[in-house]
Amino acid sequence: MDNKKWYKVLDNRNTLPEGRVQTVTAGHQGICLTHYDGKFSALDNACPHQGGPLGEGSIENGMLRCPWHGWDFDPCNGQSPGGHDDSIITFEVKEEGDAIYVAIPEEESHKDTISDVMIETMVNWGIDTVFGMVGHSNLAVADAMRRQEEKGKLQFFGIRHEGAAAFAASGYAKLTGKPAACFGIAGPGATNMFTGMWDAKVDRAPMLALSGQVNTQVVGTGAFQEVDLVKAFDSVTQFNHAVHLNSNHSELMSQAVKTALIKRDVVHITFPDEVAFTEKPEHAVAQTPENRITPFNISPPKEMVEKAVNLLKKAKRPVIIVGHGARFEMDAITAFAKALNCPVITTFKAKGLIADSHPLGCGVLGRSGTPIASWFMNECDLMLVLGASFSNHTGITPKKPIIQVDYDPMALSKHHKVDVALWGEISETLHIITTQTKDKTAAIDQTEEIKERWKLWREEKESRLKDCGNGLSSISVFNAMNKVTPDNAVIAVDVGNNTYSFGRYFEPTNQAVLMSGYLGSIGFALPAAMGAWAAQGDKRPIWSVSGDAGLGQYLAEINTLVKYNMNIKHVVLNNSELGKISKEQRAAEVDVWQTSLSNPSFAKYAENCGALGIRVEKLEDLIPAMEKLRDHDGPALLEIITDVNLI
Repeated sequence: MDNKKWYKVLDNRNTLPEGRVQTVTAGHQGICLTHYDGKFSALDNACPHQGGPLGEGSIENGMLRCPWHGWDFDPCNGQSPGGHDDSIITFEVKEEGDAIYVAIPEEESHKDTISDVMIETMVNWGIDTVFGMVGHSNLAVADAMRRQEEKGKLQFFGIRHEGAAAFAASGYAKLTGKPAACFGIAGPGATNMFTGMWDAKVDRAPMLALSGQVNTQVVGTGAFQEVDLVKAFDSVTQFNHAVHLNSNHSELMSQAVKTALIKRDVVHITFPDEVAFTEKPEHAVAQTPENRITPFNISPPKEMVEKAVNLLKKAKRPVIIVGHGARFEMDAITAFAKALNCPVITTFKAKGLIADSHPLGCGVLGRSGTPIASWFMNECDLMLVLGASFSNHTGITPKKPIIQVDYDPMALSKHHKVDVALWGEISETLHIITTQTKDKTAAIDQTEEIKERWKLWREEKESRLKDCGNGLSSISVFNAMNKVTPDNAVIAVDVGNNTYSFGRYFEPTNQAVLMSGYLGSIGFALPAAMGAWAAQGDKRPIWSVSGDAGLGQYLAEINTLVKYNMNIKHVVLNNSELGKISKEQRAAEVDVWQTSLSNPSFAKYAENCGALGIRVEKLEDLIPAMEKLRDHDGPALLEIITDVNLI
């Protein structure tokens, strides 16, 4: 054998008895090592029938039998009995002392595949973070990602459930405004990502979903794990295609990422297995975004600006309502609010965009909000709404004059008429409005009223702060978080009563808040925190908050935190009940049914995974435990036993 290389595959020949077989690896070559008739032989490990692992088979009646379908071969020379032409390749074997060596041909240098050119294009467009699970139908794509990771251009996080991968990618995008990718195999691996993809879509967060697929030649035949993924994901994606041998591969990936960025939507590409492994066309090269994407600083139509300016000049008690879509424009928004000395209210999704301690900050409006926000909305004579989508959970009244600003024209006047619909990028629009209204408004200074309203609300909150024999109150939990959580933390929250209480009682300073807004999907918090950690690393502390039901959805991802040493602090409110659902059953005047939960000790579970686990049952232990959580270097979980009725 020319240009061969020897590999030691067995340290001690006695570990493979006469008449037995074993799978070994020489370089990248899988070997079925046999010990029969007094000698060792090495055969290609893949059965020529359907690739069954011969090294997991057995020697029966002097023949090597494939464990999958029972095909027989000579265990020494790989010949197929009966004169068939499906014999197995064999490799040279030598013994040195007790060790067994196998020679295989020197491997050829890697030739770039279709997967390589597409993943390199993806990285060139700025998607450098992937959450997913490697499996049999996405191996070529995973191998292309490995090469990018070795070059320092990509980070890959192997998760325990593909649903967590999609939520992590969604959390990444909501925090940064840039897409990450989620990644799964054909069939169930891909469909597991569906919920997280919808979460990103309805909250207008860009995301790239990548999936493996069965070989093209068996599509439509009902093959194992065959799902028509293009059809399955059609409702959730803005761009959705399978890769073909004759596709323009780099352009396909460029179009996908460009769509995600411009439309702020979900895109999906699926790779049939044999296409993903195919060598790329001779002249194919990875693309870059150079001169392929436009700046987004568009200005609103002049006639709409004129109407908005006229309303702002006359308003005496304007308020500004900020949605999640304004999260990157808060400097301009705060400056304009100061010019008017007017309240700044946020939607729940935008919680934390202005500090509750800011002289103009009035907290959250709506079901998860404070009486401060609703009071100023009711007392205003004009609302300037920026990057908000008028969710029924927020409850922005249509009875007041409204100026709405959004980059998406379909979001303007989406649910009802507004007085002025300004289609434009927020900071660009505010610059124009500020210039035209400077020193020309009739707005009164509302800062003293804001201060008084906060005083009344904090007195009310203090009166609710109490312990109970069945556990701590939610308000005590978030009162402690007010005192302990770092000012610059990112906090991912879940759904349920714990999240309503967070919205009402936690007073953000400079923290960023991530949530499953329009979809309202339970289990979002911990995976989203993983996405935030991947985006921020050690630049900002990463916290997450959930109820016991929400944590139970992706509890195994604590193992992922430990594997990658994700310095995430998770706070779980454990009341052993789906408390929000019990509340809804009572409101619907039906019996409370099947909402109780049987939980493990979450703190001990975290410890079993290798993280710090802390459990608190008494009020006096809460703040010291939360400080221990905060100060721990590494993943940590704080389990707090709470009373389901004290929300």
